[in-house]
Amino acid sequence: MDQRRIKKEAFEKRYDPKDYLKTFYSLDSTSSEKNDILMFLLRNFFKTFILDGVKGNTLIRIGAAYSIFELLSACESFKDIIVTNYMDRNCQEMQKWLKKEPGAFNWTPVVKYVCELEGDRKKWAEKEEKLRRTVKQVLECDVSKFNPLTFASLPPADCLLLCYCFELSCNDLSSYRSALKNVSSLLKPGGHLLMLTTMKCNYYMIGQHKVPCLFLEKEVLEKAVKEAGYDILKFEVTPICYPASLVEHEGISYLVAAKGKGKED
Repeated sequence: MDQRRIKKEAFEKRYDPKDYLKTFYSLDSTSSEKNDILMFLLRNFFKTFILDGVKGNTLIRIGAAYSIFELLSACESFKDIIVTNYMDRNCQEMQKWLKKEPGAFNWTPVVKYVCELEGDRKKWAEKEEKLRRTVKQVLECDVSKFNPLTFASLPPADCLLLCYCFELSCNDLSSYRSALKNVSSLLKPGGHLLMLTTMKCNYYMIGQHKVPCLFLEKEVLEKAVKEAGYDILKFEVTPICYPASLVEHEGISYLVAAKGKGKED
């Protein structure tokens, strides 16, 4: 059994989607660092999708965990959103929120913050419904495969959003570069790539267990993105860190790039 699968199975065994969401995405939490990181990302998505006008027909989101915070401004700029996740358990949690099932995570404080950025905090319920209508599919994704969405046939996307998906799924820089090229096959030339990355990260705490992560520095990430055929438009790193009891790292990065029009996958 390869190291990547061993790592994934260890992560799945210890991972609880609800605990993860409560830990990292409760805006009313007592951790100012966690709030500051989330608001940093929400402001960046607002700027990218609303102010800078990154838009199109289809956005594909690829991530290791379930979340919707990165899609709240995106649903104003894209007709269709395809959500993919590392594990089936995350897909199930996403479906709970989409269908308003009992036990679904309460995203309302986060939604209200985004609506405030967009000009009207009171429209949070409308925002939630708009996102639910815009999410067309929820799929599993394996970034190690040449075709990451093996059982789905999708048209090339206008935007690809990578949300902390390579740090946990890749064991080394070679597999990282391969994964980036694999998912890039889903994006049309001229389309936009958005990446959230935990910088210089050694591990995440899942319960009482340390789950190792791929250690990524800014220069290495920049080089990998360029080698995959992208022109970097923005690369911002916040020095704010999660508490060391949760993650050992040195900041969160937000990257925006455009896929070269002459690039062939």
